[in-house]
Amino acid sequence: MAAPFLWMLATSLKTPEEAAAVPPTLWPREPQWENFRVLFTSELHAGRMFLNSFQVAWLATAGTLLSCSMAAFALARLRFPGRNLLFVVFLATLMIPWQVTWIPVYVLMTRGLGWKDTLLPLWVPALFGNGFGIFLLRQFFLGLPKDLENAAVIDGCTPLGIYWRIALPLAKPALVTLGVFTFLWSWNDLLGPLIYLTSLEKFPLTAGLTFLQGQHGGNWPLQMAGALIATVPVVALYLLAQEAFVKGITMTGLKG
Repeated sequence: MAAPFLWMLATSLKTPEEAAAVPPTLWPREPQWENFRVLFTSELHAGRMFLNSFQVAWLATAGTLLSCSMAAFALARLRFPGRNLLFVVFLATLMIPWQVTWIPVYVLMTRGLGWKDTLLPLWVPALFGNGFGIFLLRQFFLGLPKDLENAAVIDGCTPLGIYWRIALPLAKPALVTLGVFTFLWSWNDLLGPLIYLTSLEKFPLTAGLTFLQGQHGGNWPLQMAGALIATVPVVALYLLAQEAFVKGITMTGLKG
Protein backbone atom coordinates (compact mmCIF):
# COMPACT_ATOMS: atom_id res chain seq x y z
CA MET A 1 0.00 0.00 0.00
CA ALA A 2 2.98 2.29 0.44
CA ALA A 3 4.01 1.95 -3.21
CA PRO A 4 1.71 4.74 -4.57
CA PHE A 5 2.93 7.18 -1.94
CA LEU A 6 6.58 6.34 -2.60
CA TRP A 7 6.01 6.80 -6.32
CA MET A 8 4.28 10.11 -5.64
CA LEU A 9 7.24 11.25 -3.53
CA ALA A 10 9.77 10.14 -6.13
CA THR A 11 7.89 11.88 -8.95
CA SER A 12 7.55 15.10 -6.94
CA LEU A 13 11.36 15.27 -6.70
CA LYS A 14 11.98 14.78 -10.44
CA THR A 15 12.30 17.22 -13.27
CA PRO A 16 9.51 17.19 -15.91
CA GLU A 17 11.90 15.44 -18.29
CA GLU A 18 12.70 12.69 -15.78
CA ALA A 19 9.00 12.21 -14.99
CA ALA A 20 8.24 11.70 -18.70
CA ALA A 21 11.24 9.45 -19.37
CA VAL A 22 10.69 5.96 -20.80
CA PRO A 23 11.48 3.64 -19.13
CA PRO A 24 10.72 5.53 -15.91
CA THR A 25 13.30 5.86 -13.16
CA LEU A 26 12.47 4.82 -9.61
CA TRP A 27 14.32 7.70 -7.95
CA PRO A 28 15.60 11.03 -9.35
CA ARG A 29 19.30 11.48 -9.89
CA GLU A 30 19.17 14.90 -8.23
CA PRO A 31 16.07 15.49 -6.04
CA GLN A 32 14.31 18.71 -7.04
CA TRP A 33 13.01 20.26 -3.81
CA GLU A 34 12.34 23.31 -5.92
CA ASN A 35 8.90 21.87 -6.76
CA PHE A 36 7.78 22.29 -3.15
CA ARG A 37 9.23 25.79 -2.93
CA VAL A 38 7.25 26.80 -6.01
CA LEU A 39 4.03 25.55 -4.44
CA PHE A 40 4.51 27.65 -1.31
CA THR A 41 5.78 30.83 -2.99
CA SER A 42 3.80 31.03 -6.24
CA GLU A 43 0.31 32.51 -6.66
CA LEU A 44 -1.08 29.13 -5.66
CA HIS A 45 0.35 29.57 -2.12
CA ALA A 46 -0.09 26.00 -0.91
CA GLY A 47 0.45 27.06 2.71
CA ARG A 48 -2.60 29.31 2.67
CA MET A 49 -4.68 26.63 0.98
CA PHE A 50 -3.52 24.09 3.52
CA LEU A 51 -4.77 26.35 6.32
CA ASN A 52 -8.09 26.84 4.49
CA SER A 53 -8.54 23.07 4.21
CA PHE A 54 -7.64 22.55 7.85
CA GLN A 55 -10.00 25.29 9.02
CA VAL A 56 -12.95 23.87 7.11
CA ALA A 57 -12.18 20.26 8.04
CA TRP A 58 -11.84 20.77 11.79
CA LEU A 59 -14.88 23.07 12.01
CA ALA A 60 -16.99 20.59 10.06
CA THR A 61 -15.71 17.75 12.25
CA ALA A 62 -16.41 19.59 15.51
CA GLY A 63 -19.87 20.63 14.35
CA THR A 64 -20.76 17.12 13.21
CA LEU A 65 -19.59 15.49 16.45
CA LEU A 66 -21.55 17.94 18.59
CA SER A 67 -24.80 17.91 16.63
CA CYS A 68 -24.84 14.19 15.82
CA SER A 69 -23.93 13.10 19.35
CA MET A 70 -26.70 15.22 20.90
CA ALA A 71 -29.32 13.96 18.45
CA ALA A 72 -28.12 10.35 18.75
CA PHE A 73 -28.18 10.45 22.55
CA ALA A 74 -31.72 11.81 22.55
CA LEU A 75 -32.91 9.14 20.11
CA ALA A 76 -31.18 6.34 22.03
CA ARG A 77 -31.72 7.20 25.71
CA LEU A 78 -34.63 9.63 25.99
CA ARG A 79 -38.30 8.68 25.70
CA PHE A 80 -40.57 11.04 23.78
CA PRO A 81 -43.44 10.68 21.29
CA GLY A 82 -42.39 10.12 17.69
CA ARG A 83 -38.83 9.14 18.57
CA ASN A 84 -38.71 6.12 16.25
CA LEU A 85 -40.46 8.01 13.45
CA LEU A 86 -37.92 10.81 13.74
CA PHE A 87 -35.09 8.29 13.53
CA VAL A 88 -36.61 6.79 10.39
CA VAL A 89 -36.74 10.27 8.87
CA PHE A 90 -33.03 10.74 9.61
CA LEU A 91 -32.27 7.39 7.99
CA ALA A 92 -34.39 8.30 4.97
CA THR A 93 -32.12 11.27 4.29
CA LEU A 94 -29.34 8.78 3.53
CA MET A 95 -31.34 7.58 0.52
CA ILE A 96 -31.66 11.05 -1.03
CA PRO A 97 -28.96 11.60 -3.69
CA TRP A 98 -26.83 14.64 -2.91
CA GLN A 99 -27.44 15.89 -6.47
CA VAL A 100 -31.09 16.50 -5.54
CA THR A 101 -30.22 18.94 -2.77
CA TRP A 102 -27.32 20.86 -4.31
CA ILE A 103 -29.41 23.46 -6.16
CA PRO A 104 -31.77 24.43 -3.28
CA VAL A 105 -28.86 24.43 -0.82
CA TYR A 106 -26.81 26.61 -3.17
CA VAL A 107 -29.70 29.09 -3.54
CA LEU A 108 -30.15 29.17 0.24
CA MET A 109 -26.45 29.71 0.94
CA THR A 110 -25.74 32.32 -1.73
CA ARG A 111 -28.99 34.24 -2.24
CA GLY A 112 -30.70 33.63 1.08
CA LEU A 113 -27.72 34.00 3.43
CA GLY A 114 -25.27 35.84 1.18
CA TRP A 115 -22.45 33.38 1.75
CA LYS A 116 -21.11 33.38 -1.80
CA ASP A 117 -17.30 33.17 -1.95
CA THR A 118 -16.95 32.39 1.77
CA LEU A 119 -15.94 29.25 3.63
CA LEU A 120 -19.16 29.22 5.68
CA PRO A 121 -21.19 26.95 3.33
CA LEU A 122 -18.46 24.34 3.61
CA TRP A 123 -18.79 23.79 7.37
CA VAL A 124 -21.92 25.46 8.78
CA PRO A 125 -24.25 22.64 7.54
CA ALA A 126 -22.30 20.28 9.82
CA LEU A 127 -23.87 22.04 12.81
CA PHE A 128 -27.21 20.45 11.87
CA GLY A 129 -25.99 16.84 11.86
CA ASN A 130 -26.36 14.13 9.24
CA GLY A 131 -28.13 10.81 9.02
CA PHE A 132 -24.99 8.68 8.94
CA GLY A 133 -23.46 10.26 12.05
CA ILE A 134 -26.69 10.08 14.02
CA PHE A 135 -27.17 6.44 13.08
CA LEU A 136 -23.59 5.51 13.97
CA LEU A 137 -23.63 7.16 17.39
CA ARG A 138 -27.16 6.04 18.22
CA GLN A 139 -26.13 2.42 17.77
CA PHE A 140 -23.27 2.97 20.20
CA PHE A 141 -25.39 4.75 22.79
CA LEU A 142 -27.93 1.92 22.70
CA GLY A 143 -25.20 -0.43 23.85
CA LEU A 144 -24.31 1.54 26.97
CA PRO A 145 -25.33 -0.19 30.25
CA LYS A 146 -28.64 1.05 31.61
CA ASP A 147 -27.26 0.70 35.15
CA LEU A 148 -24.88 3.62 34.57
CA GLU A 149 -27.75 5.87 33.62
CA ASN A 150 -29.87 4.75 36.58
CA ALA A 151 -27.00 5.34 39.02
CA ALA A 152 -26.47 8.83 37.58
CA VAL A 153 -30.16 9.66 37.95
CA ILE A 154 -30.10 8.54 41.58
CA ASP A 155 -27.13 10.86 42.17
CA GLY A 156 -29.20 13.73 40.78
CA CYS A 157 -27.65 13.91 37.30
CA THR A 158 -29.80 15.52 34.60
CA PRO A 159 -30.11 14.09 31.05
CA LEU A 160 -27.65 16.75 29.88
CA GLY A 161 -25.22 15.73 32.63
CA ILE A 162 -25.56 12.07 31.69
CA TYR A 163 -24.83 12.97 28.07
CA TRP A 164 -21.80 15.12 28.88
CA ARG A 165 -20.23 13.21 31.80
CA ILE A 166 -21.08 9.59 31.04
CA ALA A 167 -22.19 8.99 27.45
CA LEU A 168 -19.58 11.09 25.63
CA PRO A 169 -16.51 9.74 27.49
CA LEU A 170 -17.69 6.16 26.91
CA ALA A 171 -18.42 6.90 23.26
CA LYS A 172 -14.85 7.96 22.46
CA PRO A 173 -14.23 5.12 19.93
CA ALA A 174 -17.44 5.93 18.04
CA LEU A 175 -16.69 9.66 18.15
CA VAL A 176 -13.19 9.08 16.80
CA THR A 177 -14.64 6.96 13.99
CA LEU A 178 -17.17 9.61 13.01
CA GLY A 179 -14.54 12.33 13.41
CA VAL A 180 -12.12 10.58 11.06
CA PHE A 181 -14.84 10.01 8.46
CA THR A 182 -16.02 13.62 8.65
CA PHE A 183 -12.50 15.06 8.52
CA LEU A 184 -11.67 12.97 5.45
CA TRP A 185 -14.91 13.89 3.68
CA SER A 186 -14.40 17.57 4.36
CA TRP A 187 -10.68 17.55 3.56
CA ASN A 188 -11.25 15.75 0.25
CA ASP A 189 -14.32 17.77 -0.77
CA LEU A 190 -13.82 19.23 -4.23
CA LEU A 191 -17.28 20.05 -5.56
CA GLY A 192 -18.26 22.29 -2.64
CA PRO A 193 -15.30 24.69 -2.97
CA LEU A 194 -15.68 24.82 -6.74
CA ILE A 195 -19.36 25.75 -6.38
CA TYR A 196 -19.18 28.32 -3.60
CA LEU A 197 -15.70 29.87 -3.96
CA THR A 198 -14.40 32.19 -6.67
CA SER A 199 -11.35 33.77 -5.00
CA LEU A 200 -8.10 31.85 -5.30
CA GLU A 201 -6.94 32.91 -1.82
CA LYS A 202 -9.95 31.12 -0.28
CA PHE A 203 -9.44 27.84 -2.12
CA PRO A 204 -8.66 24.71 -0.07
CA LEU A 205 -6.04 22.28 -1.31
CA THR A 206 -8.44 20.15 -3.36
CA ALA A 207 -9.61 23.11 -5.42
CA GLY A 208 -6.04 24.41 -5.56
CA LEU A 209 -4.90 21.18 -7.18
CA THR A 210 -7.43 21.64 -9.99
CA PHE A 211 -6.05 25.16 -10.52
CA LEU A 212 -2.54 23.72 -10.53
CA GLN A 213 -3.52 21.18 -13.14
CA GLY A 214 -4.92 23.91 -15.36
CA GLN A 215 -1.86 26.15 -15.02
CA HIS A 216 0.82 23.44 -15.07
CA GLY A 217 -0.93 20.53 -16.80
CA GLY A 218 2.30 19.08 -18.20
CA ASN A 219 4.39 19.51 -15.06
CA TRP A 220 3.75 16.18 -13.35
CA PRO A 221 6.39 16.62 -10.62
CA LEU A 222 4.74 19.86 -9.50
CA GLN A 223 1.31 18.22 -9.47
CA MET A 224 2.64 15.24 -7.52
CA ALA A 225 4.19 17.60 -4.97
CA GLY A 226 0.78 19.24 -4.48
CA ALA A 227 -0.94 15.87 -4.20
CA LEU A 228 1.63 14.73 -1.65
CA ILE A 229 1.02 17.81 0.52
CA ALA A 230 -2.73 17.11 0.41
CA THR A 231 -2.32 13.41 1.19
CA VAL A 232 0.13 13.41 4.10
CA PRO A 233 -2.24 14.90 6.73
CA VAL A 234 -4.96 12.38 5.85
CA VAL A 235 -2.61 9.41 6.18
CA ALA A 236 -1.16 10.80 9.43
CA LEU A 237 -4.65 11.24 10.91
CA TYR A 238 -5.62 7.67 10.11
CA LEU A 239 -2.40 6.26 11.58
CA LEU A 240 -2.84 8.25 14.80
CA ALA A 241 -6.50 7.28 15.22
CA GLN A 242 -6.29 3.76 13.79
CA GLU A 243 -6.86 1.83 17.01
CA ALA A 244 -9.86 3.86 18.16
CA PHE A 245 -11.17 3.98 14.58
CA VAL A 246 -11.27 0.18 14.23
CA LYS A 247 -12.68 -0.22 17.74
CA GLY A 248 -15.44 2.27 17.00
CA ILE A 249 -16.51 0.52 13.81
CA THR A 250 -16.62 -2.81 15.66
CA MET A 251 -18.50 -1.64 18.74
CA THR A 252 -21.19 0.39 16.96
CA GLY A 253 -22.63 -2.81 15.55
CA LEU A 254 -23.04 -4.66 18.84
CA LYS A 255 -26.58 -3.49 19.47
CA GLY A 256 -29.28 -2.19 17.17
